[in-house]
Amino acid sequence: MILKLFTFLFPWFIRRILLNKLFNYKIDPKASIGFAWIFPKELQMAAGAKIDHFTVAVNLDCIEMGVNTIIGRSNWITGYSTNIGGVHFKHQKERRAKLILRNNAAITKSHHLDCTNLIYIGEFSTIAGYNSQLLTHSINVLENIQDSRPIYIGSYTFVGTNVVILGGANLPDYSVLGAKSLLNKSFSKNWALYGGVPAKELQSIPRDSKYFYRTEGFVY
Repeated sequence: MILKLFTFLFPWFIRRILLNKLFNYKIDPKASIGFAWIFPKELQMAAGAKIDHFTVAVNLDCIEMGVNTIIGRSNWITGYSTNIGGVHFKHQKERRAKLILRNNAAITKSHHLDCTNLIYIGEFSTIAGYNSQLLTHSINVLENIQDSRPIYIGSYTFVGTNVVILGGANLPDYSVLGAKSLLNKSFSKNWALYGGVPAKELQSIPRDSKYFYRTEGFVY
């Protein structure tokens, strides 16, 4: 804890070096972290990756951010690291508390990501708006145990504001999840709009939609 607090005393160009040396992180010289509490067991940030102010990430095994990825302001990213021990999730030997953002993926601000199990966000995908919850763990009422399942968000997807995505869900490539939806299962059809509570396929998306052919992650 003292070492973590110590790193906040320095400007970013020195802080990055300290984080890499003291915690064995791999933060590219062109990546940046604002005034944020980001201390997973492993941290990989490629060139152009950015974590904005007031975001907290605790109790994770790993955060892996590709080129030009963004985690915006005031996000709360939690997990249950495999080095914590205890009785929870002992039946899941392969579980890792991990967040992966592929190149040009973005999480906007004020979301909650529960990375007790893997959350994977594909390239050029956006977790948009505010107040969405991605929850990989819950109580298994049949077995009376804490259980977890990964969440997969495909490439070139758009996740609308204020949604809930539960463990075991899959949003396919080239698709949209509408605002205030509940995604609680795995879908496979690309080029589709999903929405509702629970979410279902609503309609096809035109294949000439420009969002799905971006060469930059940020939408101007």
